[in-house]
Amino acid sequence: MQIFYLVTQTKCAGIHTSSVRSLRYGWWAYALGERTTPRLTKTSKIISVEGNLASGKGALAQKLADKLGMLYMPEPDTFYLDKMTGEKEPLPVDYNGICSLEKFYTDPKAADGNSYRLQVWMYTMRLLHYSDAIEHMLSTGQGVILERSPFSDMVFLEAMFKQGYIRKECVQHYYEIKDISICEFLPPHLVIYVDQPADEVQKKLKQSGKAYLQNVPLAYLKSIEDSYKKSFLPQIRETSELLAYNTVQAQDIEKVAEDFEYLKFDKGPWLEQDDVSYHHMRMFVEDKHHVGTLTHIPKFLPEITIGAHEYDEKYYSYKSVRWDR
Repeated sequence: MQIFYLVTQTKCAGIHTSSVRSLRYGWWAYALGERTTPRLTKTSKIISVEGNLASGKGALAQKLADKLGMLYMPEPDTFYLDKMTGEKEPLPVDYNGICSLEKFYTDPKAADGNSYRLQVWMYTMRLLHYSDAIEHMLSTGQGVILERSPFSDMVFLEAMFKQGYIRKECVQHYYEIKDISICEFLPPHLVIYVDQPADEVQKKLKQSGKAYLQNVPLAYLKSIEDSYKKSFLPQIRETSELLAYNTVQAQDIEKVAEDFEYLKFDKGPWLEQDDVSYHHMRMFVEDKHHVGTLTHIPKFLPEITIGAHEYDEKYYSYKSVRWDR
């Protein structure tokens, strides 16, 4: 039984303390005249800022969002699901993919399969994160700038495999679940790539002060860089606009904003959308349980599979933790 299940939250009716209600968009909203296109503007775009570790993409994304009046959404971590469900503090890793980012950097070849569990879990978190971004844009008309997206997640998979951190069977499984999940989403309108040489990335990681980032292999960082340039960027430019900067150029927010203004956005599947397709898209992305289970397939893989008894134990343990809170 695969470990990646989103536990459905049980909601109980309570005493009304306010006339304000948080209503979800649904079929009746569309039937009664709710439409998406009237609220979309020139900046109603999904922008993904890409780059290697510690390349400055976060600073660029945040400053550009402020400049253009967009929403900035930082890169999700392994505890993104807890944030979605309103946890005051992160739950144990047993309820968050049974994986650890710190362990990956200190022991990437761990025999317990941590590296691939982390990869699949993070891909799922990126799907949820991306669905949140699309939901926000379609609901409000405000554009969203993200750090990375599920479309670029494969750069880490390819780097892991090249360095011998995961097995070939893991790569096959990853692309199998990606093929049946990423097709449900439209790619970003724009991808901004921040280019920084792998050796400079390694220096910045060592300067970060984080113990688990002190010995990240240069070969791994180089593999991420190569995967971006040889796999992801050539592929994404077929459907999305692409801007690329080095780390110095990326600090000139005025120039980046100006480049954005000059883009024509005359390619990609977003051009084919109308109020009907936007309606179905909104219905889809607000259903987080559906999004989160897109990656579930009945396939045995030791790295991400637990037995029925262990699953049962973790399931009831999770329910007891939720009840105590």
